Amino acid sequence: MSLTVNAKTYTADSFQQNAVGYIGAAKTVSVKDDIVLKRTAPKVTDVFSGVGRTTAKATRTLTLTGAKTLASDAIVEINVSVPVGYAGADVDALLNDTGSFLSSASFKTHVKAQQVAF
Repeated sequence: MSLTVNAKTYTADSFQQNAVGYIGAAKTVSVKDDIVLKRTAPKVTDVFSGVGRTTAKATRTLTLTGAKTLASDAIVEINVSVPVGYAGADVDALLNDTGSFLSSASFKTHVKAQQVAF
């Protein structure tokens, strides 16, 4: 089983009950190029149907310039919680908006400059 992200193919490498780990072409013993997808089932109560949770975590080893080490890992982790009974179109809109924000100049500046206000 494989996963394609931005024209890069990741191959399923590790399997757990609620998680699958994928490795990319750049993966070596010392270089990370990994994606992990996880899920947590809703916890239903007498008064609430619960929320489903999913996580996507990407880890990539980056080469550093002007730092005390030559390489280190960069991590992006996305957590999504949606209530049971959601409309698919609502989740699509939420994810589309979030995807646009993640690829926006504002978010890139936020990450690169490590600032929370512009």
